[in-house]
Amino acid sequence: MLSERELSAAIGSTAYDGSGDKIGTVEHFFVDDRSGAPTWVAVTTGLFGTRSSVVPAVDATFADGGLRLPVTVAAVKSAPHVGGVHLDPAEEAELREHYGLTAAGNAPAAPPTQEMPALSPPVPAPAPAPATTPATAPATSPATSPATSPAASESVGPATPGGAATDGGMIRSEERLRVDTERVAATRVRLVKYVVTEDVQITVPIRREEIRIEEVPLGAADTGPGESLVAADQAATSSMAAGLPDEIVLHTERPVVTVEVVPTERVRLRTELVEGQQTVSGQVQREQIVVDETPSRGVSPS
Repeated sequence: MLSERELSAAIGSTAYDGSGDKIGTVEHFFVDDRSGAPTWVAVTTGLFGTRSSVVPAVDATFADGGLRLPVTVAAVKSAPHVGGVHLDPAEEAELREHYGLTAAGNAPAAPPTQEMPALSPPVPAPAPAPATTPATAPATSPATSPATSPAASESVGPATPGGAATDGGMIRSEERLRVDTERVAATRVRLVKYVVTEDVQITVPIRREEIRIEEVPLGAADTGPGESLVAADQAATSSMAAGLPDEIVLHTERPVVTVEVVPTERVRLRTELVEGQQTVSGQVQREQIVVDETPSRGVSPS
């Protein structure tokens, strides 16, 4: 029998037959009125899921995100059309006859079944009535018998772990996200060097010599710096005496560009822990409890 969590996960999943062929999509389950066990499952079939077929779910299994049913696709397609949120005994007998369940020893007809809302836990069977002998047992009609009275099965709540009946309450559960962190390798880092070429402009001061004409009277005292003017005067006098023109060589400075490699800085790697925040999202399921009112036989709803 499917567990409570498997029932919740199976709703909306894909249903497969015993050979692994796809039947359709699981719509909802029908549970037994007395035991609360899932007995039938509604599966939508057809091209656009317009047809709903009811399939036995007693021997169904849920694995790998799919519901396995011990029937064939052909049997599901030819099943009698029943619907609603409740199966009456006539509809259930018709389904049992179609799937061949009456020949498996199920002589007494099972009680009516009703649709199980999604995520609702199955209602366990009520505590059996104490056994009495036919001689001392009180005479009760089938409508008021504790074993068959719908009112008696509806008023008994789920059994507690100790076995005592509760006040008819039901435990509601929900899923919550639990997020942890793990350390994983993200990036591998290493040091590499490569050459980058760029243009550099440097302004360099340079000097050059220019010619100036200076007229100094003969025999005048030297007012220039040191003996340079006197030497020049003597050289000019000797040149004029020899009849040769005066010649002076001018000099200038020019930039000389050279490149040298010098170390500038030391680079190394180290790790630093930076804290941040990241938002994660996920889907959780929670149970909701509603009141399912089923009128007793012979009593019309108000």
